[in-house]
Amino acid sequence: MNQNVFIELINPFKDKVFRLAKRLLTSTEEAEDATQEVMVKLWNKKESLDSYNNIEAVAMTMTKNYCLDQLKSKRAGNLKIVHNNFTDREPQLDKKLEDSDSLEWVEKIINQLPEQLQILIQLRDVEQYEFDEIAKIVNMNETAIRVALSRARKKIRESMVNTHSYGIR
Repeated sequence: MNQNVFIELINPFKDKVFRLAKRLLTSTEEAEDATQEVMVKLWNKKESLDSYNNIEAVAMTMTKNYCLDQLKSKRAGNLKIVHNNFTDREPQLDKKLEDSDSLEWVEKIINQLPEQLQILIQLRDVEQYEFDEIAKIVNMNETAIRVALSRARKKIRESMVNTHSYGIR
């Protein structure tokens, strides 16, 4: 496999790799490093990539594992998991402020969830992966993923209602 074929192969999902890394590592620089590291690992495996059914799932799994290793390492003592994939389509200023405040609270609530739930929320609700793809990435069964996501969303909803009286039902 030459460089051009490799680039065509990874281009469709390299931004997803970066977003997952950014979600897990917080720091843009750390996320860029993680993305580069995963791409180098994929390049080193370029001759055996044909043997995988879903290279994107392999890349996402590698990213998750690399980021979790970084979070556990000594030099990553001050990194936290956050969610920053909010996009703004120029609503009114008051709506922007309200949305920003809501997003901050949701981020804080998500940050209180266990790491595994944070990853599941990122993959399903932010990256829009299908349950079978998530199952391969996190090595869980689909039913367990659905139950975990349901419980996590319920905790988020209850916390928003209790803390801020947003009236989400």
